[in-house]
Amino acid sequence: MSIFRFSATLSLTLWIAAGLPHNGLAQTGSAEQEGSQLQHFDPNLVDRTLDPCDDFYKYSCNKWMTANPIPPDQVFWGSGSGLQLWNENLLRETLEAAAAADDPRRSPSQQKIGDYWNACMDERGIEVAGVKPLKPELERIEALKSKNQIALEIARLHQLYTGAWEQSDNQTNAPFFGFTGQQDYDDASKVVGQFDQGGLSLPNRDYYLNTDAKSLEVLKKYRVHVQKMFALAGEPEAQADSDAEIVIELETAMAKAQKDNVWRRDPKNMNNKMSLADVRKLAPAIDWDIYLKAVNAPASEHYIVTSPDFFRAESKLLEEHPLSQWQTYMRWQVIHRSAPFLNKALVDEDFDFFNHTLAGAEQLPPRWRRCVNAADHDLGEALGQAYVDRAFPPESKARTLQMVHAIEKALDADIHSLDWMSPATKEQAIVKLKGIEDIIGYPSRWRDYSSVKITRDSYLENASQASSFEFERWVAKVGKAVDRTEWGMTPPTINAYYSPQLNTINFPAGILQPPYFDPSMDDAVNYGAIGMIIGHEIIHGFDDEGRKFDAHGNLRDWWTADDGRKYDERGKCISEEYTQDVPEAGPGVRQNGLLTQGEDTADNGGVRLALYALGDTLKQQGKTLDDKGTDGWSYRQRFFLSFANAWCANIRVEIARLAVTTDPHSLSSFRINNVVSNLPEFQQAFGCKAGQRMLRANACRVW
Repeated sequence: MSIFRFSATLSLTLWIAAGLPHNGLAQTGSAEQEGSQLQHFDPNLVDRTLDPCDDFYKYSCNKWMTANPIPPDQVFWGSGSGLQLWNENLLRETLEAAAAADDPRRSPSQQKIGDYWNACMDERGIEVAGVKPLKPELERIEALKSKNQIALEIARLHQLYTGAWEQSDNQTNAPFFGFTGQQDYDDASKVVGQFDQGGLSLPNRDYYLNTDAKSLEVLKKYRVHVQKMFALAGEPEAQADSDAEIVIELETAMAKAQKDNVWRRDPKNMNNKMSLADVRKLAPAIDWDIYLKAVNAPASEHYIVTSPDFFRAESKLLEEHPLSQWQTYMRWQVIHRSAPFLNKALVDEDFDFFNHTLAGAEQLPPRWRRCVNAADHDLGEALGQAYVDRAFPPESKARTLQMVHAIEKALDADIHSLDWMSPATKEQAIVKLKGIEDIIGYPSRWRDYSSVKITRDSYLENASQASSFEFERWVAKVGKAVDRTEWGMTPPTINAYYSPQLNTINFPAGILQPPYFDPSMDDAVNYGAIGMIIGHEIIHGFDDEGRKFDAHGNLRDWWTADDGRKYDERGKCISEEYTQDVPEAGPGVRQNGLLTQGEDTADNGGVRLALYALGDTLKQQGKTLDDKGTDGWSYRQRFFLSFANAWCANIRVEIARLAVTTDPHSLSSFRINNVVSNLPEFQQAFGCKAGQRMLRANACRVW
């Protein structure tokens, strides 16, 4: 769920490939059938037949998991899924109200979201149109006469289809490569042009390059899928078969040229400055002048090329393969990226591979949910204003800010108390901490969608209009001062993120609801759930990536050499601890702790900070962590139970395998058990003894 590279997200829901269903909650059957009741923390749902010191995740979540099986249209079923469905229902009501036919009282924003909803829900019209909406783009590609025109078509694809401006942990999910306006690494006050590796349709390079039996099976099924999609778009069977082979060949070659996601975690690796002349020399087969002119890119002081080796290799591929093969690849990109907006045959085939084969979903989510999430993606701030008005009162924002300040105070005290950090580095760490900007709920300035043309006529065209608007909006930032009001998530999103280049923590209104933030609950419950999340995001400013940026967001080493070495030693403890087998993802699947090190560091530090802040808050009330409430649980125990409850989840083996391969977040069970086994405060809460699994002999701690 990364919004762009080096914006560290909490990722409450696992990384989900393009087109996979969003999460939802139901007791049985389809999420649509069950209503949308919010869940509230109940400590008495623990499984008392188990020992919390043996497996705290199961102790806390077993009963919940048994009562909440994954419905057939979902791949992941978490304790926040009821909130996801509740949010979607609120958005649905907003969209339906805005869709009222020819209501002269509709505002421009209501017109756009209402007509978007109508076009998306018009299944009959979409079915009648069939694949006709693809014809103009396919004909445009077929009309190319020379490779010199490829750059112009790349620009066209980047404008039409979402993703060209959004870096992920693995690549930019766009044809050929990604391009956007992004903060400069060395001077975060500036925006420069940035080129990123891209070109793949599968989740990342490993799906093309791994040679184990499961990977080979998935790649074989992907080839069949590509062939079927070509045929559904109107190609003869023989041509569809040969075209599928070409797509696999080209994407595999690009995968070989890509850097892996562990390499991409180091911002120093990504910070490759080049002039436009350097970019031309690096990849001469791409006419960069034509591309930049076609996307209306302002002149950039310099460009960041995240992976020079990739562009060098892609340029050679463009030279070596004939135009006809690149036309095939581009036709595939049009079909593949348009599929979710077209007729049932294409939607079903797209689902069958990306949702079923890759992620394990058994059936397609109901259309209303798909349309709600599409509208949130494409017109999120227009839709989000109504959500904020209905679901996020000022009192919630005020209480959240109080918790944020308490947790920041806890980190201040923690930094001052560290025995392994020198005074010089501590001073810089405090400067960075005090420079963090806390952004809660929604942006201070709403996005203006007035230039986006939305009608009731075509779902695909509306999505393309929204994509073009967003791509051009990001590109237009090049050469300008940074807009610090920019949000990377929509208000209803159930997630949070830290931006190291802005030095901000951002909490959308969507996550500030039960079970994460519950105004009806006591401080112990809220610090355990949302407090941990707040601490997690703050720690991202000081994890193995975030620590390389200073208080102003510049990529600068502010650590003494000795302190940097000590940090790396502590980080190694974390990465080695989390390099482990993942039974949820199937036999033989192993997590790479180097990939998840930043998120694991944030989990461990975030829980500790939230607990410290809770203790300080209780002290101000004349209470202690070990005082017991009327239910018999101490505040310390309620804190840890609430923390675990927030991460209860059932997950399909397919999406678990995908997550382990592509996502820098550990799965839920490890986000609980590995964390508490490193905390003496947990062992104190539940009386854990030496030799029990939740009391780790060699505990890790960074913060």
